[in-house]
Amino acid sequence: MNIKFRLILMNFMQFFIWGAWLLTVGAYWFQNKGWSGAQFGAIFSTMGISSIFMPAIAGIISDKWINAEKLYGTLHILGAATLFCVPLVTNPTVFFWVILLNMIFYMPTLSLSITVAYSALKGEGKDVVKDYPPIRVWGTIGFIAALWVVDITKSETSANQFYIASGVALALGLFSFSLPKCPPLLGKAGKKTLMDALGLKAFELFKTPKFAIFFAFSLLLGAALQLTNAYGTTYILDFAKVPAYKGLFAVEHSSAIISISQISETLFILAIPFFLRKFGIKNVMLFSMLAWVLRFGLFAFGNPADGLWMIILSCIVYGMAFDFFNISGSLFIETQTTPEIRGSAQGLFMMMVNGFGAFFGSIGSGFIIEKFFTNADATKDWHGIWLTFAAYALVIAVIFPFVFRYKHNLALAHSIQDAQPPMKGAF
Repeated sequence: MNIKFRLILMNFMQFFIWGAWLLTVGAYWFQNKGWSGAQFGAIFSTMGISSIFMPAIAGIISDKWINAEKLYGTLHILGAATLFCVPLVTNPTVFFWVILLNMIFYMPTLSLSITVAYSALKGEGKDVVKDYPPIRVWGTIGFIAALWVVDITKSETSANQFYIASGVALALGLFSFSLPKCPPLLGKAGKKTLMDALGLKAFELFKTPKFAIFFAFSLLLGAALQLTNAYGTTYILDFAKVPAYKGLFAVEHSSAIISISQISETLFILAIPFFLRKFGIKNVMLFSMLAWVLRFGLFAFGNPADGLWMIILSCIVYGMAFDFFNISGSLFIETQTTPEIRGSAQGLFMMMVNGFGAFFGSIGSGFIIEKFFTNADATKDWHGIWLTFAAYALVIAVIFPFVFRYKHNLALAHSIQDAQPPMKGAF
């Protein structure tokens, strides 16, 4: 089994686990258990809470003490055990803590999977910029496949979704131990400072302006991601309250419409090598921010009837908005940090996007919507909500190119040029 196929399998299962329950846990909560909506809101905060500290901690451990692939596999096995126990929970408070424990195990595997993949590809003499995106696209395919499996088996409201996720998590955990070794590098260094000894070396990146600014924008873009995840499906379902739109295909099959976003991801991931070579990491990040403006703006003016094309186009644009920053951001970390701290640095990146970004995005958007865009009859002014989010993304996009000073990495540029025919334009 060659390395690319093994990494494809790793990415497929990585996101299959998440896709098997993340979008259907609400149906299980309300229709199976009949628990309250107020308590359900806390479930989605578990991603942000766990991402604030766990990816960075896992990165430090993989940099100092344990092979990244072994830590990755161990976390998935622990996650499998936790998911298996979810159906045994009989009250919402315990459910929150069990899901939080599962996310504590799962969230650091996102950055660890990148560390393992980059290390394995480099060990085989591969170019991560050229070879990683076509591998990562199988993660999105795995997420979509999980949704289909749950749908076909009619597991949306049953405990089976957690058993499916648990089984795949266990398989991935065991499989991970067969991946190429990714040993800690920090421990091999000679004389170590106190920061080295504590495994906190990566946090020194905040002293460098380009990294401090990069992590700040990672937080801001992480908030934008949380906005679309939290309210996208609810927005479309709310059109059912308008007589003119009730019963239309898009309203009745909101999940199918939103799934176009995941399908779009697969296409834009494959396009990343071209865009990186043609425009460079900084511009690709900027494209992502502008895509968020379009994502929210099209939602603001779309509807399930004659404006359905806007909603569909918004879902297509999502692929660029999500992929271009996340993948180019991980490549920025990979090419701008030393090998000894790359695991920790990738963890910091995930912490800012999925941790602080998700947490503040959830808390902030909830307050703004409740305070300014909720009517007396409890309906929401979605037009105003999406325009506000679009304005937020636009401000970020306008500021970014002026404050983020980044010159391309010559080694990275050469690797792209070697892999592709030369083209005009600075990288």
